[in-house]
Amino acid sequence: MKKVAIIMGSDSDLPIVQKAIDTLESFSVPYEVHVYSAHRTPQESAEFTRNARANGFGAIIAAAGMAAHLAGAIAANTTLPVVGIPIESGKLGGVDALLSTVQMPSGIPVATVAINGAVNAALLVLQMFAIEDKDLQKALDDKREKDKRAVLEKNLAVENKFNK
Repeated sequence: MKKVAIIMGSDSDLPIVQKAIDTLESFSVPYEVHVYSAHRTPQESAEFTRNARANGFGAIIAAAGMAAHLAGAIAANTTLPVVGIPIESGKLGGVDALLSTVQMPSGIPVATVAINGAVNAALLVLQMFAIEDKDLQKALDDKREKDKRAVLEKNLAVENKFNK
């Protein structure tokens, strides 16, 4: 199975990124985690990204706050799928990061999840990998069913409390 690269612009993003790591681990998908800044370490970021496919990666998750150009800078250097996680930081509550991540020019796509949406970033990558991996597809289907049952149990509890 291909690995997932998780790149964050700062180690301060780790509390959010940890949710993506935990999600990948729960599905036994291999990953590596790195800190590269689009602005402070552009050469290192570009070098890692240009070599990602040859180094066994199948997708890249990029998390950054504020200017949040990391996902776009990464996408400019690879044709691997890139999923951006805008991180809530600064006075704008992550909206600046969201807009910087989602507003990519034609030809350089970045899939963008919600502000702090690390779990969905990992799940989106897992869904891409599951196109070719039937075991992973089944594991994702099982998770959806488990999540569905949990909501229906909560619904029943609320109904029992309020609908007498």
